[in-house]
Amino acid sequence: MDEITFDNNWEQLGKYPIQTEHDIVKVRQLVRHYAKEARMGIVEQTRVTTAVSELFRNMYNYAGGGEVLIERGVVESKRALIVTCLDEGPGIEDLELAMKDGYTSGMGMGYGLPGTKRLVDRFEIQTKVGKGTTVRIMKWR
Repeated sequence: MDEITFDNNWEQLGKYPIQTEHDIVKVRQLVRHYAKEARMGIVEQTRVTTAVSELFRNMYNYAGGGEVLIERGVVESKRALIVTCLDEGPGIEDLELAMKDGYTSGMGMGYGLPGTKRLVDRFEIQTKVGKGTTVRIMKWR
């Protein structure tokens, strides 16, 4: 996977592959650990963990896996846990449709991208058909 650099000074907590079901569980637990370490309440921990579960599952099911970058830093003057999911899958053909409530491919947990977006404080997505998708979520603490 190409090295992606971002214009920020966030602290990188780890970069992890999502290639197997075990990876999904392991990295989801790491996100929960970092949310707890950031002193997020149980509700906020659950929200960010649910959001990444959906994103990791999407990467695994639709793109054959990918990579997750976990960081912490300051965004909009708020301390944030930042999770970026990168894949080199087929991309999302109709992003507008995929971001509509009620849209489902039938393979996810049922939250879909709009549900994931509602669970976090910031949601960013870039996709290119034939090249892959990058989703970054942020949860304030």
